[in-house]
Amino acid sequence: MAPEQAERIAIESDADVVTARQRARALAVGLDMPTTDQTLLATAISEIARNITAYAQRGEVLLDVIHAGGRRGIRVVAVDEGPGIEDVERALTDGYTTGGGLGLGLPGARRLVDEFDIQTAPGEGTRVTLIKWTR
Repeated sequence: MAPEQAERIAIESDADVVTARQRARALAVGLDMPTTDQTLLATAISEIARNITAYAQRGEVLLDVIHAGGRRGIRVVAVDEGPGIEDVERALTDGYTTGGGLGLGLPGARRLVDEFDIQTAPGEGTRVTLIKWTR
C-alpha cells in the first residue's frame, strides 16, 4: 500500500478531533468517496481521537491516501503514549467502558471502516489503524 500524501494532526483537545475529521473528509472528497462513507470515516475518527483525549491526554492522527490492488482509500493511524489497553478483546466489546462513556468507541469505529487494526499493551500506548476504501 503506497501512501500518496500524509498529514499529521496533533490531538490534545476536542478542537483537534474536529480538525482531524475535517482533514479526513477533505481527503475523502478528493477521492470522490460517497458522502455516507465520508460520514462513517469522520465518525470513526471521532471515536478513536476522543479516546486519545480521554485516556492519553495527547497523541496524533496521521492521515494518508493509499492505493492497493487498484483501489484507493484513506488510512487513519491514531497513536498515543497513554496507558495502553489491558484487555483488547474486552475493549472491542460493545458496552464495555473504563471511562464512563457508552462503550461504543473502539467497537463502533471498527464497524464503520473496512479495515481495523489495534496494537496496544499496558504502559506502552495504543496505535489504531483504520482504512476506508472508495467503492
